[in-house]
Amino acid sequence: MILDVFSELQKAGPGGPEAERSVLLEAIEQARLADALGYGCWWTVEHHGAAPFSYSSAPEIVVAVLAQHTKRLRFGHSGVLAPFRINHPLRVAERAAVTDILSGGRLELGLARSGGSEWDTFGVAPESSRAELREALQMIPAMWTREAFRWESEHLRVPERNVVPKPLQKPHPPLWQTCTSPESFEMAGELGVGALATTLLSPLATLRALLDHYERGLARCRPAGRFPNAQRAVFTFVHCAETRREAVESGAAEAALWFVNAAPRVFQVPRRIWIDAIRGEFQSNDPAATRALAAAEVPDDDLDDPVPVIRALNRQRAGLPLDPEEAFAALEPMESVVIGDVESCRKKMEAFARIGVDRLMCLMAFGALPQARVLSSLRLVGERLLPELARA
Repeated sequence: MILDVFSELQKAGPGGPEAERSVLLEAIEQARLADALGYGCWWTVEHHGAAPFSYSSAPEIVVAVLAQHTKRLRFGHSGVLAPFRINHPLRVAERAAVTDILSGGRLELGLARSGGSEWDTFGVAPESSRAELREALQMIPAMWTREAFRWESEHLRVPERNVVPKPLQKPHPPLWQTCTSPESFEMAGELGVGALATTLLSPLATLRALLDHYERGLARCRPAGRFPNAQRAVFTFVHCAETRREAVESGAAEAALWFVNAAPRVFQVPRRIWIDAIRGEFQSNDPAATRALAAAEVPDDDLDDPVPVIRALNRQRAGLPLDPEEAFAALEPMESVVIGDVESCRKKMEAFARIGVDRLMCLMAFGALPQARVLSSLRLVGERLLPELARA
């Protein structure tokens, strides 16, 4: 299993120009270290109006910059927001090709359906969002590999054009799709693109079932090209410390809880999507499930929920104090949360490998974790765990 780095360009706390500059400079330092330690790929995201959850509103520029500070680290975009009102596929193909050239052929391109407030911002019709994602994943490789490209569907018309530049990688950079529901995993498999699983805090049994849907899609795959991407990548919280006590004191558990509480608020989607995932339920394929809420949710959380991590999330959301040991103890039994000492992190990473995960995208800079702790975790995982998992 390959270990990658996943970055939201995130820093909980007050914003402003200095905070934004700090996040970007810290990302350069993190990428340099990841490159030196042998991580496989640096994954970034695209979000708009999402501070402080994510300052990654211009990911292609960030990737182009990071490529100039690294030598071998690959760069993944997970993913471009695919609805046509946000990103026209022709412009996605152009920008990605430029990034691939500037990085020396190190780009991996993922596309995402998006949702919530980002649909509202750009006036996306939720009902057509999945069809547009499918079309974009079909159009972009054709633009890269044909001199003359044209497209016409009920959603988009592109007159005949030679889309330039062409990417450095041949036939083209690997393609990926961000997946959350069983239907989206099957679609990725049918299209012959890699599956990027976003299942934070879900039980591994749920993830395994979703990967089974991906396998079903692959069985129906009829790719136009000869080089489909059939990899399975999963992103999750990772914070590694020398000892359990250091892991508790790091604040990583509280930072992970902050992430899960912040996401539905920032993107104005129902919080139950995240809570249901923790209980092992699949996300709905219905566009209405991720449509932006008309008004902010009024908290009615059960502060005594029988599931420890949900109880901790609800208490944090209510503004109640959380003891670091309490927060850590709530997350420690969860197989999908890789926070702890070196040995416990090793066991959890091996569990991902056993269910068929090809790449573990390690989200290390999350919440209010200070840069020193992020770099320390990057170094520990890179020196102690990455070589072992690569040989497994």
